[in-house]
Order: sequence, then C-alpha cells, then structure tokens
Amino acid sequence: MRLTELLQKEEVTISCELFPPKQGAQLANYKKLVGEMAALKPAYMSVTYGATGGTSDYTVELADEVCNVNHIPALAHLTCASSTKEKVASVLAELKEKKIENILALRGDIPADVDFPLPNQYHHASELIAQIREYGDFCIGGACYPEGHPEARTMFEDLEHLKEKVEAGCEFLTTQMFFDNNILYNFLYKALKRGIDVPVVAGIMPVTNRAQVARIMSLSGNMMPPRFLAIVDRFGDHPAAMKQAGIAYATEQIIDLIANGVSHVHIYTMNKPDVAGAILENLSEIYVRS
Repeated sequence: MRLTELLQKEEVTISCELFPPKQGAQLANYKKLVGEMAALKPAYMSVTYGATGGTSDYTVELADEVCNVNHIPALAHLTCASSTKEKVASVLAELKEKKIENILALRGDIPADVDFPLPNQYHHASELIAQIREYGDFCIGGACYPEGHPEARTMFEDLEHLKEKVEAGCEFLTTQMFFDNNILYNFLYKALKRGIDVPVVAGIMPVTNRAQVARIMSLSGNMMPPRFLAIVDRFGDHPAAMKQAGIAYATEQIIDLIANGVSHVHIYTMNKPDVAGAILENLSEIYVRS
C-alpha cells in the first residue's frame, strides 16, 4: 500500500520506527522484534538505513519482513550521504523486487572523516528524491525539522529547501522529534504559507531514561520545555518511574496533536515494543486499530 492512501485520509494513523542490527548474526532476533511490533497493529512501520549507512544492508531485508511476512505497510529509509549513486540504484532495484512501495528519502548524517559529496554521490535529499521519482513506482517521503535544520542559517532558508524536496517529488513529510507541540503548530503554519501542503506526520520520541536527553540535545539541539526537564529532574534517577513518566508525556503530546487536527503520528520506538505498546494502550479509544 502506498502511504499517501493512508495519509490523505482524515482518520488517525500511528506508525512505528525500527532500526536494523549492526551485525547480520542478530538478524533473526530483529525479525522477531518486527513480529512483536507488528502485533501492535501500527498503520505502517519504517525501517532506518543507519545514520552512516552502517546498517543499510539489512534495511531491505527487515522491510521485507514487515511488508511481506507481517503484512504491515513498510517504509524503507534510504540515505545518500553514505551511498553512491550505484548503491542507491541497487537498493531501489531490491525494493522494487520485494514490492516495497514506500521510501523515506534522506540526505543522512555525513560520515566523519569522509569527503562529501564525492562525484558519484547525491548532494542533497532533493536530488535523491528526483532520482527515485525518475526510477518510478515509489511513494516518496522526506524529513522536515520543526525547529529548523541544524545546518540552515534561518527557518526561511530551511523552508525553501523543504519546498525543493516537495517540488522534486516528495509526497509526504515526517518531522524530526520535538517536545513542545506549539513548535510543530508554528512550523505547520509557516510551511503552509510557503505552499508546502503535503501530509505531515508528527514524529514523537518517548524519552524513557535520562541518558537520552543529553544525546538528543547534542545531536539535534532540540528545545526541551521546562515541564519536560522537570520530569527528567524528578524521575531521571529512578528508571521505572522515568519510563512511566516518559510514556505518559509522549501520550499527552499525541492526544494534544490529534485534538488539534494533526492526525498522523510516528513513534520513534528505539526498538522497544513495550514502550510503543504502552502508548498505544493509553490511546486505545483514540486510535482504534483494525
């Protein structure tokens, strides 16, 4: 199923993200994890490509497990910062062979100590999107940053690049994580004003331990609201309490989003079916899974 068929409807969808193993020996365990996540009946499941391409060899295999074994629509990530044009073409051929219709096209993080871009690499996500569109028969998604891309000088500049993605063939967008819903609402207004009117899926990260906070802030520079930081200060040294509080905070974010007309939510699960399951249980009358 092409995800735009889901995302163009007004009904609520909640999806989950998985990341592949770093070693092939772990693949059987990760396929079991796919089954556990699929049992939660998310609207679709995305499979990452690895920040530097390190897990890319297993993306197609796990996406195949999602789609063709567990019968949940799969969204395969594909990045160009760690892939040559030849590698991209090879992955596209594999995805087409497996009948995986949906791709999240990303530039990705630039690997350390590597010259980028090389002549046989795409420079930007918009170039990758255009290539996938030319290849044909894929539903293409892209990423967006409610707080602005870390490398963009201004939000206006970031929105201009986002519009280039959409014009290149991006059919829907998934946001980077955020912890204050007002940031997303402001971003959606600005994006729509710039003529960016494709469906936007809100990315929510349940923070279940203190260590995640420092990592999130160092990688993406997300703004942490005082209310959220108070939760971390109070419960961060008590793992079970922090997990429960993090699940509650993410649940509250999702309820507020849906109440304000944001119908599509993507949970960055960190490969934790129990966390995703707890959130979905909290939403049992709000998100009715078929």
